[in-house]
Amino acid sequence: MNFPRKAGILLHPTSLPGPWGIGDLGPEARRFAETLQNAGQTYWQVLPLNPTGYGASPYQSFSTFAGNSMMISFDDLLGEGLLKEDNLKDFPQFSEHEVDFEAVREARSQVLDSACRMFSRRASEQTKQQFESFCVEEQDWLDDVALYQALKQKYDGACWQDWPEALRNRDPEALAKAERSLASTVKKSKLLQFFFYRQWRALRWHAGECGVKLVGDIPIFVALDSADVWANPELFQLDEQGKPTVVAGVPPDYFSETGQLWGNPLYAWEAHQQDDYAWWMMRVRKTLEVVDIVRIDHFRGFEAYWAVPGDAETAMDGDWVKGPDHDFFDSMRRQMGDLPVIAEDLGIITDEVNLLRDDFELPGMRILQFSFIGDLKEHMRPDGFPVNSIVYTGTHDNDTTRGWFWREPGENTTETAEQIEEERHVVRSYLGTDGSQIQWDLISLAHRVASHTAIVPLQDVMGLGSEARMNMPGTAVGNWGWRFRWEDLHQHDLQRLRDITQHFGRL
Repeated sequence: MNFPRKAGILLHPTSLPGPWGIGDLGPEARRFAETLQNAGQTYWQVLPLNPTGYGASPYQSFSTFAGNSMMISFDDLLGEGLLKEDNLKDFPQFSEHEVDFEAVREARSQVLDSACRMFSRRASEQTKQQFESFCVEEQDWLDDVALYQALKQKYDGACWQDWPEALRNRDPEALAKAERSLASTVKKSKLLQFFFYRQWRALRWHAGECGVKLVGDIPIFVALDSADVWANPELFQLDEQGKPTVVAGVPPDYFSETGQLWGNPLYAWEAHQQDDYAWWMMRVRKTLEVVDIVRIDHFRGFEAYWAVPGDAETAMDGDWVKGPDHDFFDSMRRQMGDLPVIAEDLGIITDEVNLLRDDFELPGMRILQFSFIGDLKEHMRPDGFPVNSIVYTGTHDNDTTRGWFWREPGENTTETAEQIEEERHVVRSYLGTDGSQIQWDLISLAHRVASHTAIVPLQDVMGLGSEARMNMPGTAVGNWGWRFRWEDLHQHDLQRLRDITQHFGRL
C-alpha cells in the first residue's frame, strides 16, 4: 500500500474524558475525531481493542477477536432506550485523570447487566434482527468467546487449564451441556459484543466523515488464559496438560537487564502452515473490518522469536527460534492482496528482519527517543529515516517526551547518569535547543523527516511529563490508566500542531 504524507495522534479510547470512569466509544470519542480533523490530523491510532485481563493490559486479552465491553458508551445506550437515567443515578464518581480498572469494571458491569436485561423488552425489532445477524456472521469466534466467558464466571475466574477435564479438552457433549445450562450468560456475552461492535462501527463511520482514518493494533501473541488457546490448542506449543512448553519474551534490552518475560504461549507454526494460516488470516480480516490500517506488534517474531522455557523466572535463558518468515506474508498476500499493514520492527532487528519487511514493502517504525543513543546506523538517525516508515516521538511503551528528556538514572531506565547527560547533549546539539520545549522540538522533527507518516502521542501535544506515561514494559501493574480532560487540551497547542503539520506538507 502507498501511504501519503500525513500525520496523526496516538490515543487509546480508554484515555478519553467522560463521566463513567473510563473513556468509551460515545460522544467524547466522536468529539475527539472532530478535534483531530480541526488539527489537520489524518490518523487516529489506538491500542488493541480487546478485553483486558490482569494488569489491564490490552496486550493480554482473553480473546483476540472480542471487543472490550468496558468501552461501551452508556450515553449511546441511553439514546437507544437500552438504559434509563435511573440505571445511572447511583454510579460512583471516579477520577478524571486515571482509570481505577477494578472498581470501574465492577460498577460498569452492573449497568451493562441492566442494558442486557432491557434489550429483550425495549430494543426495536430491527435492532433485535441486527443482533441475530451479528451472532450468525461472527459465529466463527463469538460462540467460543461467549461460552468461554460463561465458563470463566462459573469457575470463579479460573484458567481453562483448571476446569473439569471434559470442558478443558472440549468434549462435544460437555460443551453442549454447558451451553444449555449457561444459556443466559452466553447470550449476555454476545449482546455485549454486539453493543461494542455496533458502537465502534458507528465511531469509525463518524471518523471517516471527519476525514480521519483509524489505525488498529494486532498483538503478535495471545494470552494463555484465552478463548483463542482453549479453542485451538493444536496451534500452540503446549504439553498434554495444556501448559506451555515455551513462552514469549524478549532478551535483555533498553527497558530491562533481565529481558521481558511476557509468558504468552508460542505458536506451533507447522500446524498453522498446514491450513494456510487460516486462524491468522481470519484475525487480520476481522481487524481490517473495524480499522483502516493495522499495526502488527512485534513483527520481528515472524522471522525469529525469543523462546523461553515455560518454567523460567526471567527472559534471560531463551533462544532465538526461526519463525514462518516469508511463507506467512506470501500466504497473506495470496489470500488478501497488498494490505495496509505497519510492521512494528523495534527491538533487536537483524538483516533478516529488515529483508522480510522490505520484501513485502511494509512500512517500519522509527522512534525519535531512540534516535540519539550511541553509534546508530544512518537509517536510524532522523535525517536518514526512509520514506516508507512511520515516525513517532514515542509510543505507548515510551515515557512522554518531557519525561524521557528530563529522566534521572534508576527511573525506568538501565542508563547511567553519564549516559543520560550525554544523550541530552546530543539532542540539544542536533536540534539546537535548550530543552525547555523539547516536546515541540521532537514533534517538529517528526513532521520534518522523510517518513511518510508522523504519529505523536496526545501526551506530547499536551506537554505532559512522566505522570502521563501509558505503559512501562516489564511491569505488570500501574499501567494503561492515564486519561486527559478537555480543559487541559489547549486550543493553542492544537493550532500549533496544525501549523506544523501544514508547514511540513502533511495537512
